Order: sequence, then C-alpha cells, then structure tokens
Amino acid sequence: MVHVELTVAAIVARGPRYLVVEEAVNGRHVINQPAGHVEPGETVLEAAIRETREESAWRFVPTGVVGLYYWPHLDGRTTLRVAIAGQVSDHEPARALDSPIVAAHWLMRNELAQDYTMRSPLVLRAIDDYERRSLMPLDYLHHIENTP
Repeated sequence: MVHVELTVAAIVARGPRYLVVEEAVNGRHVINQPAGHVEPGETVLEAAIRETREESAWRFVPTGVVGLYYWPHLDGRTTLRVAIAGQVSDHEPARALDSPIVAAHWLMRNELAQDYTMRSPLVLRAIDDYERRSLMPLDYLHHIENTP
C-alpha cells in the first residue's frame, strides 16, 4: 500500500522574480517555495495560505492551480504536491519564520537554476509550468467533508 503525503506549494511571481524560501536541511541550505503538508481538517487553499505566512511572513491570496505533482521518493515515501499560484501582500518583516526556514528571497528563475540547490525537483518544475501554461481555476479544487 502506498502512503501519499499531501503537500502544497505557493508559486508567487513579481515580474521576473519568484518568492522562495531558504531552508537549512540536513546540514545544507536549499531553496523551496513556501510549502508544506496539508494539516487534518484544512483545505488545500488554507494550507497554502498558512504555509506562505509561516515560512515567508507574506499573506498569500491564491489565484489559480499551477499543477499536481506525484513524486515517488527513493526511500519509499510518495508526495502529491498541489502547486497554487497567487499574489502576496501584508508582509510582516518582524515575524519569526518557521524552522528550518532561514530567510525568504525574491529570485529569478535563471538565478535559481544556476546559483542554488533546490530542495526537490518539484521547485523548478512548478515554476516552469507556471511560466508556460495557463492556470487552472481554483474551483477545480474540491474539499469534500466527511458526513455521518
């Protein structure tokens, strides 16, 4: 049986720059989008909003779905990542960022590819998909509540 971890990632562009976070993971610094697991009782959109605030100190407003990414890891885990595009506002620069986040940055796609190590192959893939295709509407996402 495959156990799938449901995660979200916020894809935020301002001109040619993308909002990314620098994380200290296993003794090295890597780049990711503001991203994380969907918590019990939380919708995918709520998770993207929460993770972006916790990891970058920005308020995220979703605008569309970039894509779904199914990633089987070599260690047996599997991730299903929902990449959500959006805008940010209401920055709280004094806000403490979640561990293991070191800092939030605005970087261009070519800088990311040339000068930084990505946390996973999903980081650049989502940016590339954002740049080359139309967003899916947010109403493609459905959160179905359990009913007795």
